Amino acid sequence: MVLMNPVISKLTGKLVVLASASPRRLEILTNVGLRFEVVPSWFKETLDKRLFKTPHEYAVETAKQKALEVAKRMPFKHLKTPDIVIGADTVVTVDGLILEKPVDKQDAYRMLSRLSGKEHSVFTGVAIILCHEKEDEEIDYQVIDFYEETKVKFADLSDDLLWEYINSGEPMDKAGGYGIQALGGMLVEYVHGDFLNVVGFPLNQFCKKLGLIFSPPGSLTHNSTQTSPQGSPVDTVPPAEPAASSPTHNGPPDSQGQNIPSASTAHNVKQEESGCGEGEVPWTLVNNLSKCSANGEAEPQGISDPAAPDLTSRGTIQMQNVREHETEDGKEKLSKMIELMDGFKASKVLFTASKLRVFDVLRSSKKGELQAEDVAQEIKASIKGTERLLEACVSLGLLQRTGKEYTNTAMSRHFLLSDGPLSLQGYIQHCNELVWPLFTHLETAVREGTNQHEKAFGKTSNLFQDAYYSRHEVKLRFMKAMHSIAKVSGRDVATAFDLSKYKTACDLGGCTGAMAYEFAKAHPGLSVTMFDLPEVIEMSSHFRPHDADDRVSFVAGDFFKDELPKADVYILARILHDWSDEKVHILLSKIAKACNPGKSEKQYIIFGFRFLTLIRIMIHTLARHFFVYHLCLCKELAWSHAVCAKANSSVVVMPYITHTFSNRMNISIQQFYVDELPDP
Repeated sequence: MVLMNPVISKLTGKLVVLASASPRRLEILTNVGLRFEVVPSWFKETLDKRLFKTPHEYAVETAKQKALEVAKRMPFKHLKTPDIVIGADTVVTVDGLILEKPVDKQDAYRMLSRLSGKEHSVFTGVAIILCHEKEDEEIDYQVIDFYEETKVKFADLSDDLLWEYINSGEPMDKAGGYGIQALGGMLVEYVHGDFLNVVGFPLNQFCKKLGLIFSPPGSLTHNSTQTSPQGSPVDTVPPAEPAASSPTHNGPPDSQGQNIPSASTAHNVKQEESGCGEGEVPWTLVNNLSKCSANGEAEPQGISDPAAPDLTSRGTIQMQNVREHETEDGKEKLSKMIELMDGFKASKVLFTASKLRVFDVLRSSKKGELQAEDVAQEIKASIKGTERLLEACVSLGLLQRTGKEYTNTAMSRHFLLSDGPLSLQGYIQHCNELVWPLFTHLETAVREGTNQHEKAFGKTSNLFQDAYYSRHEVKLRFMKAMHSIAKVSGRDVATAFDLSKYKTACDLGGCTGAMAYEFAKAHPGLSVTMFDLPEVIEMSSHFRPHDADDRVSFVAGDFFKDELPKADVYILARILHDWSDEKVHILLSKIAKACNPGKSEKQYIIFGFRFLTLIRIMIHTLARHFFVYHLCLCKELAWSHAVCAKANSSVVVMPYITHTFSNRMNISIQQFYVDELPDP
C-alpha cells in the first residue's frame, strides 16, 4: 500500500470506469481502495489473431478496443463523460497458440491437456483511456497501454484430475481454462512473475503506470507521447463523429488514426436524468454504486464507506442507498450468507426425517410412493407437521413430489435407507444425538474454552462417556455410525495415495474394520491389521462382510498401553481429535518407534481434523525424513504452511480432490516432508 496509496489518492473525485465484468478484476481493484464504476464493454472480440506478431499485441489491442468502446459510449448512453476508462484482456499462450476462454467442457479438456506438464505464459494487456473535454464540447481520448507476462508451470495431470476440475465448472469463464486463485491452483507447480496478472489484472504495473501519468518526470500534455517498458506510446486519439454501435475489427487498427467519436452536448445533460439505453447492460459503480434499472431509471447502489460522500465525475455530491447485493458478485455473496444462516435448518430436517424413518416408510410402500396422511399414519405424527417435513425434504432434494404423492430420490435411496450398503443412517443418528446437542453450546465453549458435555447431557465428559459407552446397545450404535461413514468415504480415502511400495498397514482404532477392508481392496499387495479395544474387536463381527478378505486381521489392545503391531503404514481415522495434545504426542511417538525398521522412507496417513495443534505436534514428534499425509479441509492450507515454515521444515502442499465423496466434502490432502526439525 506504500506504493499504491499516493497513486489511488490522485484519482479522488474522478470518474473511473472499469470496462470489464470480471469479478476477479473488480475484486483486485476494490481491494486497493479504488472507487470506480463497472461498465461492461460491448466490443466483440473478433480480432484476427493471425495479424498480430506476438500474443501480447493481441491482448493489448483487445484491451484497448474494450476501453475505447466504453469511453465513447458513456457520453451518449449514460449521459456523462468518464475521466479514466480501464480495459484489460488476459490470454494464455503455449506452443505458439493463444488460449482464451473455453467454449465447452471438451474445449476446456483440450486446453488443460495441452498445458499439462508444461510451462506457459499468461499475458494481460491493459489500456488506460484518459478522456479530456475540450472547449468545443468534443472529447480527446488519450491511450496508455502496456502488458505483463507471467510464467506458469503445470504439473503432469491425470485425466481423472482434469475431468474432476472441469466438472467443477470453474474453467468455463477463464482464459486458458483455469483459475489459479481457486481450485485451479492445484494444477500449478510454480509461478514466475506477478501472481495477480494470472488472476486477471497486473496491479503492480498498473499502479506504476498511474504514477507516471499523474506524477510524470515532465509534463504530460494531450499531444505528447511517452514510452515505458512493456508499454506502447501514450496516444492521443483525435475526435471523430459519434457512432451508434460498438466497433468490430478484423485486424489491429492504427491507434494514431482511430475513428473515435467525439462527445456532443449530450454529456452536459443533468446526471439525474441519465438512464440506460434500449438493450443497455446494467452498469454499477464499485464503492459508489449506481445501476440502471430495466425502465431506464437510475437506481442508487451500495456504498462501501457510508461515512464518505459520493463524488461524480464533476465533483458534485450524490447520496446513495446501500444495495450492493444487486451486483452479480453481491448476489453470490448474499446467497452464500443465507445458506450459512439457514444451514442448521437443513441439517435438522435431515436428522428428523431419518429418525422418523420417513425414507424407509416410502420405500416399503407397494409403489414406493405415499401421500402425506399415509406417511403421518406410519410414523405416528400429525398430518400437518408431516406434510411440512416432507415439503422441506423435497426442497432439499431428498424427496420428490408428483401431485400429492411423495417418493425417495436417487440420493435418498443411495444413502438414507437403513439397510442400504452405503447407508448413512447410523452416522446421521450419531450427529443428531451427540454432535447437535454439543454444538448448541458452541458460544459457551468459545467463551469458556471448556467441554460442554455437562451442559448438553448433565454429566462431565468422563462420566458421560463412561455411562454412555458402557451400554452394549449404545456401543453398537456408535460403531454403526463409524461404520457407515467409513463405508462411504473409505474407497476414496484408500485410493487417494500411492501405497504400491508398502506391504503392511495398521488401522489404529479402526472400529468395525470398514476402512481396513477398503484399503485391502484398493491395494492388492497390502495386508491390513485392525487394532482396537477388545470389546470393540468382539463386537466388530456384526459388521464384517460375508466375503471378508483374509488379508485383513483383527488385533485387540489399547494403543496407549499395549505394544502396537509392526507396519509400514499407519492409519488414524477420526482418532487424534479425541485426545489431548499430550496424548497425541504419546501416540505419535509410539507409532514412530513401531514403524518397521530398515526402510528408507516411512509413510503415515493421518486422517482427522486436529487443526493447528495437530500439525505442530506431528512436526515435533515424528522423526526426520518421514512422509506425513494429512486429510484436511481446504481452509487449513494457509496456517499449515505457516506452522511448518515456523518449524523450519520443507513443505510440499498437494491439493487433491478425490472422487465423489471428497469432492462433496471439499477435502484436500497435504503432504509434508519433514526435514531438519528443531527439538520440540
